[in-house]
Amino acid sequence: MATEGFTTCLWFDGQAEEAAEYYVSVFRNSRVGRVARYSEAGPGPAGSVMTVEFEINGQRFVGVNGGPAFTFDEAISFQIGCADQAEVDHYWALLTDGGEEGPCGWLKDRYGVSWQVVPDGLIELVSDPDGEKAARVTRAMMTMKKLDIAALRQAHGAGR
Repeated sequence: MATEGFTTCLWFDGQAEEAAEYYVSVFRNSRVGRVARYSEAGPGPAGSVMTVEFEINGQRFVGVNGGPAFTFDEAISFQIGCADQAEVDHYWALLTDGGEEGPCGWLKDRYGVSWQVVPDGLIELVSDPDGEKAARVTRAMMTMKKLDIAALRQAHGAGR
């Protein structure tokens, strides 16, 4: 492991390797790296996966099988910038499979990890200097689970 830079560590309850394989199947330019296994010294069963290193689009992660002591919540999420509705639909479908939809482009995947699936240009729409346009977009977004770019743009231009 490099001495500088950042690696995100994700704590799982026995699912680290399965989750790493899943994430690299969802995202292009991804790979699973080194897998470390518990020895006879434990605390996990000898031979079971202790940690798994993986990379998604250049971002390094380590999945740790640390047991049930900690779980994921929405206080931390990963944001996926999407060029178009097809990308939004793609990531939404894959990451909600076995997971759950949330409001305003948020979801939890099958492992409980929170994601935001965000179309490019959303921040510009909700922060438009024209306060009424921004408010219309925000109101429209608040009614959505998966974000609909065309509907958000329509809300933005509705007052013309």
